[in-house]
Amino acid sequence: MLVTIPIDIQKGIDEYAATVAGHSNPAFDANVTRLFAAARAAGHPILHIKHNSTEPGSLLRPEAPGNAFKAEARPRPGEPVIEKSVNSAFIGTGLEQQLHQMGADHLVVFGMTTEHCVSTTVRMAANLGFRTTLVGDATAAFPATTLDGETIDAVTHHKVHLAALHDEFANVIDTDMAVSLMAGGG
Repeated sequence: MLVTIPIDIQKGIDEYAATVAGHSNPAFDANVTRLFAAARAAGHPILHIKHNSTEPGSLLRPEAPGNAFKAEARPRPGEPVIEKSVNSAFIGTGLEQQLHQMGADHLVVFGMTTEHCVSTTVRMAANLGFRTTLVGDATAAFPATTLDGETIDAVTHHKVHLAALHDEFANVIDTDMAVSLMAGGG
């Protein structure tokens, strides 16, 4: 069974993006909207992942406005929300057990951010034995600074993380391919 796993598509991500001149993927919102529509049209279960930060000052703290889901990612009735406070959606959440109870064997993952929660969750999903598909153009990364102070731009950061995940932990595809995959039953 194919299960759709959108990760941390919350308002705080946009708030943060505004402070660092954006993220790597201007088509993120449009691609996310298409993926939700495709999953729902095909009747695939969607398990929404939501980050509840424990860091003081985080935009994703439960009491912060940025903790809310973005409009295009709001769960519909019957779509469970899995809340986490660390990068992996599998740590302390019961996600693995829920997926096994559902009979899930194939996960389609997208969301924010490529370098943090998406990467960590995808790696764990693969290590736990789930066939994992990552929708690369429905994820995004932010710029990063190396230990020697060099800046890695957001697009390069995103591409490097996708390259590290592809074939080792997931099959990285684009939104068009994911929509076709979902329509075909996975």
